[in-house]
Amino acid sequence: MKPESKWRVLLGAAFLMATSAVGPGFLTQTTVFTQALGASFGFVILISILIDMGVQLNIWRVIAVSEKRAQDIANLVLPGLGTFISVLIVLGGLAFNIGNVAGAGLGLQVLLGFSPELGAIVSAGLAIGIFLVKEVGKAMDLFAQLLGLLMILLILYVVFTAHPPVEVALEKTFAPDKLDLMAIITLVGGTVGGYITFAGGHRLLDAGLKGTSALPQIKTSAISGIAVASVIRILLFLASLGVVTQGLPIEAANPPASVFAQAAGNFGYKLFGVVMFAAAITSVIGSAYTSVSFIKSFHASIPRHESKIIIAFIVVSTLIFITIGKPITLLIVAGALNGFILPVTLSTILIAAYRRNIVGTYRHPVWLTIFGVLVVLVMAGMSLHVFWSQLQSLFKG
Repeated sequence: MKPESKWRVLLGAAFLMATSAVGPGFLTQTTVFTQALGASFGFVILISILIDMGVQLNIWRVIAVSEKRAQDIANLVLPGLGTFISVLIVLGGLAFNIGNVAGAGLGLQVLLGFSPELGAIVSAGLAIGIFLVKEVGKAMDLFAQLLGLLMILLILYVVFTAHPPVEVALEKTFAPDKLDLMAIITLVGGTVGGYITFAGGHRLLDAGLKGTSALPQIKTSAISGIAVASVIRILLFLASLGVVTQGLPIEAANPPASVFAQAAGNFGYKLFGVVMFAAAITSVIGSAYTSVSFIKSFHASIPRHESKIIIAFIVVSTLIFITIGKPITLLIVAGALNGFILPVTLSTILIAAYRRNIVGTYRHPVWLTIFGVLVVLVMAGMSLHVFWSQLQSLFKG
């Protein structure tokens, strides 16, 4: 592979992972939790970034050196485990994608006055068009990069107009007044949970970037993906914090739209439409591509018809939204669900890192293993705590 092609793929994988994470749920969660926690939400973001690093660096490395997709690795660790994980991830991906097409429809409603349903259909058509291009990988990479950069620039403008208390945000990031475990689980689940964790790793594998010789570049790509998603999260947090600190009202029906409108007026509201559309359409593509990559091992005919199956996945997601609608709750729940799935998938990868039948003579860095184990324990502990608390509340109710 030529150097310029290699860097295009590495950057494309990074942006695919990042833009898969930055969807309508991402925008909604960040705004809602900033409203609830104020400047202390900075601490939640910091913890989630550290956890994201531990997850991505472990998973991308093992996929690269094993030269296998995550489900095939899991089946070698324990027969049937890969199939079980695939089912969970495809269902989670479908749930997210329903919200993604809805978010794209909402973005076009703000921009062009379409109904959300018509906007969703138009957006789905655009996403499908990407998978009808002869060089799908190159088109997908370029699309993710352009829209990812566009989102950063537009949100940065809103940050300047919102005038957030940056010093307070920085202080509370390291010394928070309050902590919300559900917020951490939801953020981590929405950024590296479920299918999102594997978006970049599977993209690099499909592009032929694999093996121990590619590890330095893969590490750079993984860190770049987390950096892009984190920059967008931080900027959106600061924009939301600026609005919250001023005491301006945020509508519960559409929290991120309120932030943009309160910060920059009607022009800001239009910018929200662009950001929502960009976030949603890239997530539609990332979710569909990665979810289908988890069933490619099920039958030999699936890789031959991959684009058709991805298109079907997008069509089904769109039809479910049009017939059922109202996906906001689904987005929050899907993010939390992915946080529960993460300990299972990461622990599987960590076991695989020490199985010679999977990674051969490769030696996994001890510090990454320790980091990964800590993430598994922390996420499993927080998930169980939240589950137990909700169970108690249910019985008390």
